[in-house]
Amino acid sequence: MEHWDLRTLPVDRPNPVVLHSARGEARSILIALPAGDELQDHQVHERAYVVVIDGEVDLAGTTGGPGLAAVFDPNERHAVRAVTDARLLIVLAPWPGDGHPGASDA
Repeated sequence: MEHWDLRTLPVDRPNPVVLHSARGEARSILIALPAGDELQDHQVHERAYVVVIDGEVDLAGTTGGPGLAAVFDPNERHAVRAVTDARLLIVLAPWPGDGHPGASDA
């Protein structure tokens, strides 16, 4: 078993911490966003599960704090803006998704 304390693990913007990555399964990432910072409108090849650990964010038009969770379909466009200093857990699955650069690499 691997485990982490997502509220105290050091993480700085713009460098997310990849907690775990298993090809064909999933990748989990911890991201810190200072107040006012954002992940601009984007899309990923994988299904994206987003959980707010600390702070408050505007997640594709829904504002919430710790415990807010959302899931985005593969290639669904979305943006995330930190209302206050925030930490997010993002899980991408399957990793890497269809069309992701390197998805067909051995």
